[in-house]
Amino acid sequence: MSQIFDVLFGQYAESETIDIVLEIVAVVFGFLSVWFSKQNKVLVFPTGMISTAIFVYLLLKWELLGDMMINGYYFIMSVYGWYIWTRKVDETHVTPISVTGLKEQRISVFIFIATLVFVYIVYTTFDKWTSWVAYADTLTTAIFFVGMWLMARRKIENWIFWIIGDIISIPLYLYKGFSFTSFQYLGFTIIAIYGYLAWKKHLNNNLQTA
Repeated sequence: MSQIFDVLFGQYAESETIDIVLEIVAVVFGFLSVWFSKQNKVLVFPTGMISTAIFVYLLLKWELLGDMMINGYYFIMSVYGWYIWTRKVDETHVTPISVTGLKEQRISVFIFIATLVFVYIVYTTFDKWTSWVAYADTLTTAIFFVGMWLMARRKIENWIFWIIGDIISIPLYLYKGFSFTSFQYLGFTIIAIYGYLAWKKHLNNNLQTA
């Protein structure tokens, strides 16, 4: 049991207490954000902004540039998403859950490719192609960038990208030595599956009503 504990949490022995506390706080608010997203509540954005702001600081300190950019992007897109989710499309209704259209599919492809290129340039500039982790970071960054944009647009397909990215991130963060964050992504995966099912049910109900 002690060996398992050392594997999961031994890396924190040399960490500053404030960093451990901040990581836990960021994880808690991250869970809240994903839960509110599953519930289709706008609180997804303010809670997410708190989590991502903390992670930007921590990831910069840990020199994980790809992950830092993901969270910085999340923060910016949370502001955008907050506006979209509360914007009224008529006198009584705000932007509804919907399916991604052809135009948005093309934008998603563009975001994915552009992100791959951008992260490649950043990692090359800072000479960070030192292990397979860098390649995994690049892939998950592109996946999450698309997922976050689709969530901000309130598109149901955002959950598919979250699920894929979260599954990849679980072992990735465990390998990096950030166990709390790895557990966070395990929780994210479970919530994302339920989130997709909840949004799909909501969308089907609205279609039947219409």
